[in-house]
Amino acid sequence: MSIMEYDKAYRLGKKDYQARLMQGQQPTLKVLDDILPYNKHYAEIPLGLVQIPIERIVGTRTGGRSNAFAANFMPILSDKTEFAFKWAHLSDSHEKEGIHDPIKAYEYMNEFYVEEGNKRVSVLKYYDAVSVMGNVTRILPPRTQEKSNRLYYEFVDFYELSKVNYIWFSGLGSFAKLQEAIGKAPGESWTDDDRLDFSFIFTKFSAEYKANGGDKLPLTTGDAFLAFIVLYGYKSLADKTSGEIKALVVKSWEEFMVGGSGKEVELKMEPVQEKKPLLNRILPISTTKPKIAFIYEKTPGSSAWTYAHELGRQHIEATFSDEVSTVCFENITQESAEETIEKAIEEGCNVIFSTTPAFVKGSVKSAIAHPDVRILNCSLNTSHRYIRTYYARMYEAKFLMGAIAGAMADNNRLGYIADYPILGVIANINAFALGAKLVNPRAEVYLEWSRLKDNTDSLAKLQERDVSIISGKDMNTPEDSSRYFGLFSVEGTYPRSLAMPLWHWGKFYERLIRTIMDGAWKNDESTDAVKAINYWWGMSGGVVDMICSQSLPIGTKRLVDLLKKNFYTESFNPFSGILYSQTGIIQNEPNESLSAKDIITMDWLAENVIGAIPSPVELMESAQPVINQQGLETAER
Repeated sequence: MSIMEYDKAYRLGKKDYQARLMQGQQPTLKVLDDILPYNKHYAEIPLGLVQIPIERIVGTRTGGRSNAFAANFMPILSDKTEFAFKWAHLSDSHEKEGIHDPIKAYEYMNEFYVEEGNKRVSVLKYYDAVSVMGNVTRILPPRTQEKSNRLYYEFVDFYELSKVNYIWFSGLGSFAKLQEAIGKAPGESWTDDDRLDFSFIFTKFSAEYKANGGDKLPLTTGDAFLAFIVLYGYKSLADKTSGEIKALVVKSWEEFMVGGSGKEVELKMEPVQEKKPLLNRILPISTTKPKIAFIYEKTPGSSAWTYAHELGRQHIEATFSDEVSTVCFENITQESAEETIEKAIEEGCNVIFSTTPAFVKGSVKSAIAHPDVRILNCSLNTSHRYIRTYYARMYEAKFLMGAIAGAMADNNRLGYIADYPILGVIANINAFALGAKLVNPRAEVYLEWSRLKDNTDSLAKLQERDVSIISGKDMNTPEDSSRYFGLFSVEGTYPRSLAMPLWHWGKFYERLIRTIMDGAWKNDESTDAVKAINYWWGMSGGVVDMICSQSLPIGTKRLVDLLKKNFYTESFNPFSGILYSQTGIIQNEPNESLSAKDIITMDWLAENVIGAIPSPVELMESAQPVINQQGLETAER
């Protein structure tokens, strides 16, 4: 019987061997000695007796036994050899009593290479065993800036806390995010119960994920698991049965497919061409009229951001009159977002706008549960399949404001007060700096952040540096009589307005709703792949603008009008030509421009910016929900 099993394993090995040869790949086991570069110093760290995940055993320590196995660890030697007899004997022993003797292996970059016990590993892989005990020595490479090296050291830190070695990620920051997702503080060690609970939940998820074809997606099981527990909550999954986990996995499948596509977001840079028929022709009487919900984190009276979106809601009511109805929900927290969205759906809302990145999780969960409801979240480059996201190219307006500031500053010193270091915000800062440099090569931009823990007065710090031309928050609420917003100059104690950027959320919402009403919504979906969709419109789409003070010099106004026309016709990109950061050249081709993705994910500051990008730990606690969803590090995940 055991020789028959060897024959089956042999055929599996030959099949894998031939397939790899045809694809130009190494057909036999990887050899650690061949992988380690010469003349390098590596630390060898004994880990003791470790439960080794079978799927992470990829090769052998030396080349002596590598040619006895195909790359999938199945045997490829004839069944007449002594090797085949020993393999068959081990197979028989495994079926009767199991293989208990530990192997000896080396771990390098979280992959394992066998020194003693290759045939045991082969037999266990044939029988689909999950793990094997082994005495393991870790080979620790020197630190570098390569992504694979940085990711491995993140794993090493995670392993010291958890002693979990069977989960792996493809993106930087994921191990720390996992630690947070299961309720552990940074640096907090796991207990034995923590490890048992985690293994129980991960095993249930992994089984259902792989049963549905997860191994065919180009992401790790760990990537999918992390997305799953962030979405549904780690503790809530502990009480669910395998059947309930399976149902959630199936419902959420396109989320994994989006993750597997390299997390590429399909950016819709311009609105679709609007159709002109009457609304009653666009929306037949038999069709359900849109009832639209707006979910606000604060109130229009307390938040300029919420006020801008509320103006957008009012624009919708005025534009569509009796064709749609709207409702808004105020003072919603990240924790109550899903409950609020569910309430809106119960009240008949079939289009929902959640107006802050902090509401992404609740938006996605509700969208999965209610596939007929269209849910959109106001965020940038957010990779989720079941919702769509939208944002505006505000850097275009900021470039114009920078040009005005550069022209107006007598001492070449400008100020910029930013709030969160999130996707898109760095582009705004750099666009402002480049606009200033366009008209004044000596202009310097002093950068301050308003959401730091020390909560110092950003305006006062700029004034201490003799800065009088400042870009502050974009707008005010009606209840706030302060004039410290937009681009302003400080003359004594009284600010004078120079320019103000405009978020035309009303026009944005109008065009998105028309996209739904005229059937173009489905046309936006790719036919060749499952992708996340992000509407990222700018001046050419009529959703961003900038208004100038009447007191600006006539020459400055003419310059701004000329630059505006270039944005309206999409004939100008501020991030074109040779670009310099604080640390060196970013782009050295004079006839090229940064791509949309490069602009969104900027993590560098222009050479004429004086200041730095703060780390998440330097920011107020109230900033963390937005940072967790839209922080710069999310671009690397």
